[in-house]
Amino acid sequence: MQKRIKTPSTVLVSLMGEYGLNPNTLAKDLGMSYSAVRMISLGNIKVSAPTALRLAKYFGNTPDFWLSLQQEADLAEAKEDKNLLAALSVIKKAVKRPAKPKATVKPRRKTTLADKRKAAKKVPGAKPALRTRRKK
Repeated sequence: MQKRIKTPSTVLVSLMGEYGLNPNTLAKDLGMSYSAVRMISLGNIKVSAPTALRLAKYFGNTPDFWLSLQQEADLAEAKEDKNLLAALSVIKKAVKRPAKPKATVKPRRKTTLADKRKAAKKVPGAKPALRTRRKK
């Protein structure tokens, strides 16, 4: 026997019964259309974040309550989907690959004027590097 989970529609219908509401009254109080409230109470459409905020404000609970009910209902529905279960059976768990060692780079030494002069002496016909002064 499967475990019956609470869906947003079953909770909404029970709260409407507890408070003596019908979909039309609830729709007017929430500022929603009658058809949207009716479809949620029938389970034909899902509870969205804005709807969860409205229901939470109206019934005095949290939006997380309504969204978690919707999430549980979605997961239960997905677990019963035969096509999805077949696709999941093919997927293998990811295996971490060892990280490649990073090549160590030797820090470069700052080139000085003396280094430039030495390099210029090695090249025939090159002029020696001159120190330049900044103009003030």
